[in-house]
Amino acid sequence: MTMTEQNQSLPDAEALFASLKAQMAPAIAFNAKLVGVYSGGAWLADRLASELDGEHEVGYIDVSFYRDDLSTSGLKSNVRSTQISFSVEGAHIVIVDDVLFTGRSIRAAINTLFDYGRPASIQLAVLVDRGGRELPIAADYVGAPLIVSRDLMLALSKSDDGKFALTTEAWKAR
Repeated sequence: MTMTEQNQSLPDAEALFASLKAQMAPAIAFNAKLVGVYSGGAWLADRLASELDGEHEVGYIDVSFYRDDLSTSGLKSNVRSTQISFSVEGAHIVIVDDVLFTGRSIRAAINTLFDYGRPASIQLAVLVDRGGRELPIAADYVGAPLIVSRDLMLALSKSDDGKFALTTEAWKAR
């Protein structure tokens, strides 16, 4: 699917979540730790942990200070603290994010994780892979690939009842 205008329809985020969960269910370790990248990835990680079989502890990462483009794009106004209450050392980790685009947020998330220890393995789960990689990063689990114009930002939202939706808006500098 190609998105070139802001008002074109987007795929149903709940259907993408179901696809992502179906891919992960038979494949991830029973005790894999889920680490959500704020904020969309954190929402997804929470819901995956509650819906997947297994014992999946959840942590949260804010990658703001680890981004390699911090000096050029500036700091976002909604910086949160990283919360990892389990041992990363020797753990099987699945980083969860809403949208994979350039790969820079995921690189920053991996750098953050190594501040907490050396995991046995790291996998990546994303709701949407929109292409456009600037770093050689690929997701292990993808709800769906989606081509979106580079001048649009794709964002995940969560309603009060926990349902997900995708929206687009004009790209804004950080």
